[in-house]
Amino acid sequence: MTFALLNVMANADGRMPGWFLPFQIFLIVGIFYFLIIRPQGQARKKHEELLGALKTGDKVMTAGGLLGVVKKVEEKDGEWRVTLESGTSTVIVERSRIIKVGDQTAPQA
Repeated sequence: MTFALLNVMANADGRMPGWFLPFQIFLIVGIFYFLIIRPQGQARKKHEELLGALKTGDKVMTAGGLLGVVKKVEEKDGEWRVTLESGTSTVIVERSRIIKVGDQTAPQA
């Protein structure tokens, strides 16, 4: 069916019209935007909102699988650091490494 449509659109000498290639490129870029770029941006925004609401006492899970309770959230030298207590250990991690807060999981970008 698509071949029949393309044959109808072709010029008398068998070539496609000049607007057809830019239209195809525009269509491919649009598909990439709506299937790849836009969902990644939305996931990144949701993850930032999840981390922005992080507070002392929250149960979290890091990207490395460490489970703990937030003891302190601080900014040091332009980087946000979170102090976690896990069992008898205290660990400092970057805030961006937290993927789960309570029962809310950050979407993967």
